[in-house]
Amino acid sequence: MKLYGNLLVLCALQTTNAFFTQAPARVTFSRLDAAKNAAVAELKNANEMFDSAPTVKVEGNTLRTCSFDTSVERVQVCLRTSGRPLTANVELWQGPDNNPQKIEVYLEDGADRPFCTIIETPSGTNSIAIRNTGAHEFPLSACIDLSKPEAGQSSDSPIAALSADSAPRLVQGGAVYTTPFAPSVASVLVVLKTDGRPMNSRVELLQGPNNKKQVMELYSEDGNLRPFFAVIETPGTGNVVRLVNTATVEYPLSAIVEPFTIEPGYDEEGFMGGNMEWSAV
Repeated sequence: MKLYGNLLVLCALQTTNAFFTQAPARVTFSRLDAAKNAAVAELKNANEMFDSAPTVKVEGNTLRTCSFDTSVERVQVCLRTSGRPLTANVELWQGPDNNPQKIEVYLEDGADRPFCTIIETPSGTNSIAIRNTGAHEFPLSACIDLSKPEAGQSSDSPIAALSADSAPRLVQGGAVYTTPFAPSVASVLVVLKTDGRPMNSRVELLQGPNNKKQVMELYSEDGNLRPFFAVIETPGTGNVVRLVNTATVEYPLSAIVEPFTIEPGYDEEGFMGGNMEWSAV
């Protein structure tokens, strides 16, 4: 109970408007149009999260939880290490033995490529559980930021805005798709959702043939009510995002995978081939 209480205290210290902040100066927003920028341009990246919000250390083989009331519409969760590998499970709890969303995370280097996601938390009281599945020698740092709308208002969902303005790719059950990104791309936006059916998928960041730098195994009980949203850091060259729909053919999903930020000094012409194209494998 003492371990769990520490994170609850940290969550309580966060302000209601801490979920949004100014865009980082080190990068400029890339191919996102004005409507998308209005929804997501002010989201914190992982470094800003850890600089501005309370952080808790999660030792290997340790579970930490954070509970919040019905006023919280979504939470932003970030995980990182000091440069060591990271393996962890992030789960949304809603009632006894009810886990409507789960994410298994692997990072080869938790400093260069921290994990950062947004989890929708509708319908009652929710909890976020973070379990470090690594050995005792591989602790991680976790940060959770809560999004609360003003009284009588409903905050706009970045996921909903992106889904409305983009032309997502339909990924059938069992299909594998990849898309490469130029060295100018500093981070990649990934949004996955379904029409209300369950979602099972795997998202991988590759750098070279089968060199997996980041892997996320996803499950959502309702891919429309609780879609997946993440910004993946892509330092270096030769970055490729591979998406695998691990469900059967009866459970397709819609995917948005596109550059999110670019390094200073680049413009739209700096992208590989101009427009990103999906490739079937």
